[in-house]
Amino acid sequence: QVQLVESGGGFVQPGDSLRLTCEASGAFTLDYYALAWFRRAPGKGLERVSCITSSGGTTSYADSVKGRFTISRDNAKNTVYLQMNSLKPEDTADYHCAAQPHRGSMCPTSYGSWGQGTQVTVSS
Repeated sequence: QVQLVESGGGFVQPGDSLRLTCEASGAFTLDYYALAWFRRAPGKGLERVSCITSSGGTTSYADSVKGRFTISRDNAKNTVYLQMNSLKPEDTADYHCAAQPHRGSMCPTSYGSWGQGTQVTVSS
């Protein structure tokens, strides 16, 4: 069972930056996993923010974060990151990372392992 732990959330002002980190544990390697970041804003449904394929060759972003957020992975550290720049109040949400064994060239549509989440609040 893949265990995922997010960190890096916090309370920031509009225009600030944050980097979220998700560390995976267990006797496995992330090399064969696609990874993603999701968020759930108050009163809204779950939104996939970004994903990255197992090879790292393909990334995808929600329109609402394109040009501001960057996903990256470090397989040697079993870690995935989400760099968030130019944060807006509408980015306020609980952010979760997710993992799915998947070697395809596109991100999968479902993920079997989830972290508990880290809260991001953007407010002046």
